[in-house]
Amino acid sequence: MSEKFDVIVVGAGPAGTACALTCAKSGLKVLLIERGEYPGSKNVMGGVLYRKQMEELIPEFWKEAPLERPVIEQRFWMMDKESVVQFGYKGLEWGEESSYNNFTVLRAQFDQWFAQKAVEAGALLINETVVLECIVENGKVVGVRTDRPDGEIYADVVVLADGVNSLLGKQLGFHKEFRPDEVALTVMEVINLPKDKINERFNLSDNQGCTIEIFGDSTKGNLGTAFLYTNKDSLNIGVGTTLSSMIKAKLKPYDLLDHLKNHPMVKPLLEGGESAEYLAHLIPEGGYRSVPKVAGNGVVLVGDAAQLVNAIHREGSNMAMSSGKMAAEAIIEAKHRNDFSESSLNVYREKLYDSFIIKDLEKYKDAAHTFEKYPQYFKEYVPMMNKAMSKFFTVDGTPKRDKQKEIMRSITKERGTINVIKDMYRAWKAVK
Repeated sequence: MSEKFDVIVVGAGPAGTACALTCAKSGLKVLLIERGEYPGSKNVMGGVLYRKQMEELIPEFWKEAPLERPVIEQRFWMMDKESVVQFGYKGLEWGEESSYNNFTVLRAQFDQWFAQKAVEAGALLINETVVLECIVENGKVVGVRTDRPDGEIYADVVVLADGVNSLLGKQLGFHKEFRPDEVALTVMEVINLPKDKINERFNLSDNQGCTIEIFGDSTKGNLGTAFLYTNKDSLNIGVGTTLSSMIKAKLKPYDLLDHLKNHPMVKPLLEGGESAEYLAHLIPEGGYRSVPKVAGNGVVLVGDAAQLVNAIHREGSNMAMSSGKMAAEAIIEAKHRNDFSESSLNVYREKLYDSFIIKDLEKYKDAAHTFEKYPQYFKEYVPMMNKAMSKFFTVDGTPKRDKQKEIMRSITKERGTINVIKDMYRAWKAVK
């Protein structure tokens, strides 16, 4: 370990491994450090992997990667206490190899495979190693100090892919402690269930998957979402809210998960399943306004460490991989120039801000703040929507036109006409 590397990547999640793989393919000497027993042992996400960004790294990866199911149906539930309004899309084309869109995965399996690809490309992977701090000399990051004996390792560039609560990023002053409304705490459970039961309950065939995003009563009306994803012979179910909502409402994360699992719309889908694993994870929620400085002298931040998550559209792994790849491309260019200064590595920042990642985050920069500040969207409008649909679809001899008028009167009576107009305009501005 006394030798110097071109690149040290801290964290073997999607962002870090994507960066290590791209750098190693170009011939750079790469060290990938993972604090867990193996890549994926400490990593948590809902369990959806997107095709495009992964295929840019490993063409036709689905032919060998440990994937669960290609997703052919995406559902959205607006949940009240004993009902749900649902919509979504199911397309058989997403089950065809030429049109795969995304896949469900189990991180413990997928991350090991992905990291092995980086190793095969030439990267050196070290597990069970904690990076304590970056080594800084003359204002430039020149390596890292680990918890191993003689654990100082040097490199031209250090890539921080150490997650949402990046201690190394904070030590360097790239960002402060994030506010409770800038992060969400998500808890999830993997529930084993026979494949035939999953297929029957979700109306699927063996090689077809379904994802369900759930809003409203799943978080007891607080800002956040829940999810239910199908694997081959297990289900991923989880729920999360912003820490600020959790503190204000005095919620306990595992109580919230039990509340979701026992909801009358969810419980039958889980019946007979056996709990296999519990996981908890912090997720960036601040969006565009929380993105920190991403490049410095000898250092870059990628993935969750750079707050690159689009919570509105449940996109994180794709942004992580793309940011890791862009960071690697900037490092390769810096290597050719033999210049690892902030101005040189800012090529990464330019790539990032010209990509779909920052453009999407900027588009929804006010969404989380709006829904946090005005809790009526989850607490009042979701139940109103359920009541309206129940009333409209109940056949009782009342003309549909009269039902529509009655529904509108009921909504405006509860919120007030002016407030309804303001609420709708405010929501439109946040997500337009």
